[in-house]
Amino acid sequence: MTGTAAPDTTAPGPPEAAAHTLDVAHVDGDVYTVEVRGHRLRVDQPEDAGGTDTAPTPTELFAASLATCVAFYAGRYLQRHGLDRTGLRVRTEFTMATDRPARIASVRVAITTPPGLPEQRRAALLAVASHCTIHNTLHQPPEIDIELAP
Repeated sequence: MTGTAAPDTTAPGPPEAAAHTLDVAHVDGDVYTVEVRGHRLRVDQPEDAGGTDTAPTPTELFAASLATCVAFYAGRYLQRHGLDRTGLRVRTEFTMATDRPARIASVRVAITTPPGLPEQRRAALLAVASHCTIHNTLHQPPEIDIELAP
């Protein structure tokens, strides 16, 4: 008895996303360390909020994540087009909400382009930088589950 196997006609599903892990541990007072891929960051609170002001706050790191993501995308755009990244800067300003719950109410991101950027490249650079991963995530927020570990 001979036969051939029926072809697999089921479409493959989307690949399963890899999980990325960061570990946060208490150091002292309001100081915590964040470990990610062998790198260590610290967070703290300003003195007027009860901390020792030895590191940025988590909220400042949130704004920094957006700013550095925008800078990275802008820099890659410039690199892809053979343009110099020297002078590329990103400034982020944020304001806190005055009501509850505690949160950032607004963020302004300003990109300073390198001096030699041709005028015809400005709109495209802005479009690319405006679609960085962090900005996209803020526009399509992830599902967030906060739980107590067993």
